[in-house]
Amino acid sequence: MTPSDISLPNTATRQAAPILPHASTAPLDDAALHCRLQAAITLIREAGEIARTAFHALTPQQIGFKGPQDFLTAADLAVEHHLRQRLGALFPEDSLFGEELGGEPGSDCWIMDPIDGTANFARGIAHFCCVLAFVSGGKTRFGLIFDPLHDELFVAVRGGGATCNGQPLQVAPTQHFAAANLELGWNQRRPTHDYLQTLAGLLALGANVRRGASGALALAYVACGRSDGYLELHMQPWDCLAGLLLVREAGGQTLEWPSGSWPQGGPVLAATPSLAAAMAQAAALTLSPTFATRTAV
Repeated sequence: MTPSDISLPNTATRQAAPILPHASTAPLDDAALHCRLQAAITLIREAGEIARTAFHALTPQQIGFKGPQDFLTAADLAVEHHLRQRLGALFPEDSLFGEELGGEPGSDCWIMDPIDGTANFARGIAHFCCVLAFVSGGKTRFGLIFDPLHDELFVAVRGGGATCNGQPLQVAPTQHFAAANLELGWNQRRPTHDYLQTLAGLLALGANVRRGASGALALAYVACGRSDGYLELHMQPWDCLAGLLLVREAGGQTLEWPSGSWPQGGPVLAATPSLAAAMAQAAALTLSPTFATRTAV
């Protein structure tokens, strides 16, 4: 399916996903997870090629809105349809949960954001990505973020490290905010005042603060050391589960994700360890002092 095959609805609305209790089924074994990881690497590159081709051929008729400042393009739908079709054929026993078409999260669940950074995509800005994560037994087992325009594939495996195009990742060694480059994302799910207050707190620390409008790429950039920290007061799981695992596997620190209600989303903080506590304080968030790498969703 290509973007030209899809008609945008007059008012596109995201399907709400029910919050299901974690099933008692045991997590998949290593062989099953490896099989899914290898498939995911192939599929996210396929998704990226659809997005890349659509980006260069985008027309105004292929752009719509789900709400204020919430873009939807035909490419978003084409990519998610492709991923669902391929995953459903390969792993029919797994559940699917995506940004555009919803779903019902189960014990073994694929989480997908077909294009993260759709506002950039729609305006011709070359900063967006495809995101895929796999949750089994209540834990993110692996996550992938693919930037198709720069051919960068970020992969994290729980307990197995993080890479970009096969090269190991490590968060930046930055120790002081006077040298820190942070990113702050925002959306309309939290009051504007909260974000302005958080921005003021980060600036008061002495950091440089910017916004790239792709939360998933922002997290990948923390993992590879291009940024020193990322903060957003609410993110959806399809935007951040892969990136949070990337940061933890690259030696960074993250806010503990609400494992019991993860489909609802929550606040996100990811940073090099020396800066995480002060960033959390600036945003009035609680960073558990005992929270360690590889322990959260």
